Amino acid sequence: MPQAYLNRIATAVPDNDVHASFIAYAPTLLTDPRRQVLLKRMISKAQIEHRYSFVKPPTPDGESASDPDVLFHPGRFPDTACRMQFFERHAFALARKALDRLELRACGHEITHLILTTCTGFYAPGIDLQVVEHYGLRPSVERTVIGFMGCYAALNALKLARHIVRSEPDSKVLILNLELCTLHLQEKDDLEQLLAFLIFADGCAASLISRQPVGLELQSFSSTVIPSTAEQISWRIGALGFDMVLLGSVPQIIAKGLPNISAAVLAGGRPEDIEHWAVHPGGRTILDAVQAGLGIAEEKLTAARKILRCYGNMSSATVMFVLEDMMRAGMRAGRGCGMAFGPGLTVESMAFRPAA
Repeated sequence: MPQAYLNRIATAVPDNDVHASFIAYAPTLLTDPRRQVLLKRMISKAQIEHRYSFVKPPTPDGESASDPDVLFHPGRFPDTACRMQFFERHAFALARKALDRLELRACGHEITHLILTTCTGFYAPGIDLQVVEHYGLRPSVERTVIGFMGCYAALNALKLARHIVRSEPDSKVLILNLELCTLHLQEKDDLEQLLAFLIFADGCAASLISRQPVGLELQSFSSTVIPSTAEQISWRIGALGFDMVLLGSVPQIIAKGLPNISAAVLAGGRPEDIEHWAVHPGGRTILDAVQAGLGIAEEKLTAARKILRCYGNMSSATVMFVLEDMMRAGMRAGRGCGMAFGPGLTVESMAFRPAA
């Protein structure tokens, strides 16, 4: 049976670096001065320096009131319909940015399957059809949308692509992981909610998977749910955007749960057997939890911490940013493990190795 390979990855983010604006704005939503101080302390420990968004921060003088890309005016945050209109206005532009960097036009005629992951916006006809039309892909391209799975959706897309290539060896699969997380900011006097908003950003990754032995060989996948943790992470559509619950106990649960499921997560191997770690940087404490739970050396998480610092958490796109960074840096032979977390509490993992 043919093997499947992740051949190339290209990534893109919007132009607006909004992290500093958020740091200045977020404490004003808290009415308790003690929680304002605590928020500022947590911000200083987040290990994030930049996050990018299509949303423009409002200007103090109010001159941005008529700008459609300034969504979050104090006292009148937009409803869900407005946010979905914003998603439709900007999502495909970000997709094009990543796909152009992937040089899709040069190989578009070869694409047989298109997989899209997103959990931050929906419309139909959607991004998948816009890609087909804009890049002149064949109308027969098989399209699959993986929606609302959150941060681990990229690994599910890679898993599906591997199944496709192994069952149809002439297939060439295009994956698009696209998220505009920042458009779901909520105007809430809630410290835990603001700490969740602190990490999220917009981003897109595009990748190609085929049987061509270039890039990374996708060896196997595992999906595991940590028992009795369903309430830890949730993502629901509300009247004023999508409502996220990301409890502060998640890192502790991951640190305690990983040793019990490490055999499945690591495809039967041991942490010390893994040379390359592509861990989804859901936040600084998530990476710390994975490191503690599996006993990973700090230098093995260099790429994950770099992506967190430079881009924040872009939901499903983020682990692809990590993989891209590792591939660009060059990877010597050895076993690799990709890992991401999401509602469930679900742990998705992938065994890979650099192509010979």
